[in-house]
Amino acid sequence: MDALRTPDARFVGLPDFPFEPHYVEIDGLRVHFLDEGPRDAAPALLMHGEPSWCFLYRRMIPPLVAAGHRVIAPDLVGFGRSDKPTKRSDYTYARHVGWMAALLAKLELSRITLVCQDWGGLIGLRLVAEHGDRFARVVTANTGLPTGDQRVPPAFKLWRFASQALPIFPTSLIIRSGCVRVLTPAERAAYDAPFPEERYKAGARQFPLLVPARPDDPASDDNRRAWKALEAWNKPFLTAFSTRDPITRGAERPFQKRIPGAQDQAHVSIHKAGHFLQEDAPDELAGVVNAFIARTP
Repeated sequence: MDALRTPDARFVGLPDFPFEPHYVEIDGLRVHFLDEGPRDAAPALLMHGEPSWCFLYRRMIPPLVAAGHRVIAPDLVGFGRSDKPTKRSDYTYARHVGWMAALLAKLELSRITLVCQDWGGLIGLRLVAEHGDRFARVVTANTGLPTGDQRVPPAFKLWRFASQALPIFPTSLIIRSGCVRVLTPAERAAYDAPFPEERYKAGARQFPLLVPARPDDPASDDNRRAWKALEAWNKPFLTAFSTRDPITRGAERPFQKRIPGAQDQAHVSIHKAGHFLQEDAPDELAGVVNAFIARTP
């Protein structure tokens, strides 16, 4: 497939982002990831969503590494420093899951703690369901695993419409609108950095249309099968949702109710944080992850 590659110069001098890039090739595409901390430690896999990239986790990585964890933070295909297929039809839910499954295999990751938000959860939870032996525990934040059988929140309907109608896809404005705190100009520029032109944004444009919003969506059956696998998941499963996210508010309850590993866990509500709680409460969320790993060996 035809793909664009964001010039490296776009990523020079980003604030609070001293990390070295790493790459693997998957299906002819270069996929970027961060790899910090001791290589022999069990990894924390930090998965971003729409329309962010691993920059989102920059302030969570140091405290996780300081606690002794290896941290892997990939850029989904179409985002960050990963290659960006030019045709929107090249992006499907199944392909996104397959690309990330290939990354786990190439890096030979096991004993993984998944930390996932937004589309990082839609993809990451499919990985857990389909490759459960690789994972030790899960932390979900402001995400879901929709099958199209549920009511679609009005805020998501509005977001889906706007994402397709806007002539210019305003990446940093979307991130800023999903935060409680005010992002600096340098931070906003970092979120725009992966997309020098509109033609780089095919993946970002397509993501809202890939969320199963009706029962006959192409991904609905796969997600139903994933739920069945998760309903037998006995390993530790924690929810850490923020209280000021209109899109995912309440989406933690099905996880808490249906997944055995979520029973009797000290689930967390993170206050004064919006959809991108990694921006609003990075120290708090990192502390939640560290404490969860420590008490669930």
